[in-house]
Amino acid sequence: MSLKCGIVGLPNVGKSTLFNCLSNAKAQSANFPFCTIEPNIGTTSVPDPRLEKLETMVNPERVVPATMEIVDIAGLVKGASKGEGLGNQFLANIRETDAILHVLRCFDDGNIVHVDGSVNPIRDKEIIDIELQLKDLETIEKKIQSLARVIKSGDKEAVKENELALKIKEGLEQSISVRGLGFDATDMEVIKRFNLITSKPVMYVCNVDEASVLTGNAYVDQVRAAVANENAEVLIIGAKIEADITELETYEERKMFLDELGLEEPGVNRLIRSAYALLNLQTYFTAGVKEVRAWTIYKGSTAPQAAGVIHSDFEKGFIRAEVMKYDDFVRYGSEAAVKEAGKFKVEGKEYIVSDGDVMHFRFNV
Repeated sequence: MSLKCGIVGLPNVGKSTLFNCLSNAKAQSANFPFCTIEPNIGTTSVPDPRLEKLETMVNPERVVPATMEIVDIAGLVKGASKGEGLGNQFLANIRETDAILHVLRCFDDGNIVHVDGSVNPIRDKEIIDIELQLKDLETIEKKIQSLARVIKSGDKEAVKENELALKIKEGLEQSISVRGLGFDATDMEVIKRFNLITSKPVMYVCNVDEASVLTGNAYVDQVRAAVANENAEVLIIGAKIEADITELETYEERKMFLDELGLEEPGVNRLIRSAYALLNLQTYFTAGVKEVRAWTIYKGSTAPQAAGVIHSDFEKGFIRAEVMKYDDFVRYGSEAAVKEAGKFKVEGKEYIVSDGDVMHFRFNV
């Protein structure tokens, strides 16, 4: 399962610095617009203390965490929807992602130029929103034109699509992104086919200075107020601080640095976990002496679907799943003890996998 979160924002807001912290890839970071032209793609591990606990319990030969792809997309500028500043290329890169991490500059620093001359995260957000909405408006108008021909034939599915497309067009003309129009899950399944940028889930990442990493600042308060109706998470992170943390070589050095700042863990850990949830993902585990591994599935996946993530044959020939809850496994200390306590379950094809389930599959091909 290869899902991507795209980091977007205006030039010089800290996207590439943040990307470097998130990924083993090293994006160029410099104090001028369009430093990033081609999108940088990196794979990052999803921090999960449960995996570390399973490792101590099982003592496997290797441990494999869940991973996620992060894409650093070049800074958008006003006019991107009309091709300004390589806009068409940037918008195409965003379209290929599954969720958006929108980075907003929420710090003052006279040494770092702002593309619009002053720090104003709300204005910055609106510039990006408008460009994405204009591009979606162009896309949906073309879709409505193409549906008009099909509707004449009495195609019921096309009629439904057209109704949704007209609602979207009306919303976009009022500067409302698709995700803010209140469509239910059934409608969103249809809307996915339209491939609209503003239908993607979004998280706002407020890039702050060192003094603001714990509680935020006035800029962050403005962002929270501006996105209150969007049902979107607002996350505070200090990209420069995170870059400093990644330069430290030992766990002890990092721990000391975090303690001085009053942080329990690096902000990128919270960001990665939040991005994982934004993609509607969850984790189940397999645990044996050869390998302890975190597997990524969509929330609501059945046991056969979860098995299919390991290998398609597991899903095709699924017989049953043997399931322990992570908390039970930790509490009782071994599979045998979980069985003895009556907490070991055998589940069939209808079982919906819970986050943190420790599973073993029986299959026959």
